[in-house]
Amino acid sequence: MPEQQMTDRRLSRRTLFAAALILVVIPATILLGIFVLNDRKYYFISLLIVLYTMVPFAMVFENRKVQARELIVIAVLAAIAVAGRAAFFMLPQFKPVVAIVIIAGVSFGAEAGFLVGAIAGFVSNFYFGQGPWTPWQMFCFGIIGFLAGILFKKGWLKRSRFSLCVYGGLATLILYGGIINIGSLMMFTPTFNWGALIATYASGFWFDLVHAIATVIFLLVLSRPMIEKLDRIKTKYGLIE
Repeated sequence: MPEQQMTDRRLSRRTLFAAALILVVIPATILLGIFVLNDRKYYFISLLIVLYTMVPFAMVFENRKVQARELIVIAVLAAIAVAGRAAFFMLPQFKPVVAIVIIAGVSFGAEAGFLVGAIAGFVSNFYFGQGPWTPWQMFCFGIIGFLAGILFKKGWLKRSRFSLCVYGGLATLILYGGIINIGSLMMFTPTFNWGALIATYASGFWFDLVHAIATVIFLLVLSRPMIEKLDRIKTKYGLIE
């Protein structure tokens, strides 16, 4: 039994390929948009990111036919994230997107977590406004969902509210805040300098803290009922594992 559990926790080649795309190719594409395309082709860069995330997700179906219901569930999760972000538009940074993305990663795997996050960031910005920040937001949302899927697969992230809330709060504060503040600096200053970066982190800390608190609250409320419902759907229809 322990040997079987260990085997089950190994990352598939598909997930490793996705990790290479997400950790190397996507950041390189964002930097290409900044330094080669002068940060003006953000629609093009955003669509490339969506394309990259669809490749490893499509590999889930390499040995069987895709079922429409599987794609519908992923689309619905992305739509919930978009609707949730729009519903709380009056409260800066108080958004449920990261919570939904984490739930997607835990329920359907790392690739689905990244796909839901990237699509939610891209689509919701048709409401909030597209710009050079869109690829950064897509990457930040996506990487949190991707890591949630990996950590859950390895057994380091549990389904309990406590475990999900701790991960969600820290990931939002450190990962999302850490990356998006670098993006903000690179969008608005021509040259990198440590003083400006520290100032960016200091000025953005309270926004990042509110975002992290919102993620914890939404996970506290939504994680158990949503994961239980998604588990029932997976069992009934034999969806993505």
